[in-house]
Amino acid sequence: MPLTMMKKGEKMVIRKVGGKSEVKQFLESLGFVAGSAVSVISDIGGNLIVNVKDSRVAIGKDMASKIMV
Repeated sequence: MPLTMMKKGEKMVIRKVGGKSEVKQFLESLGFVAGSAVSVISDIGGNLIVNVKDSRVAIGKDMASKIMV
């Protein structure tokens, strides 16, 4: 399922990062790589604040939908 479907406080493992190569590269530079643990801290208007690799990252709904958990 996409990252956007996760509930607040839920922890999951990233299975796949999709999208064009530049999008994948950008997300991977933020720490969204397959096998990494991710949890949702906050969901405001579809935009997410997530905890990945001991960092908090704000990510838009369109980008979050490309990350499969």
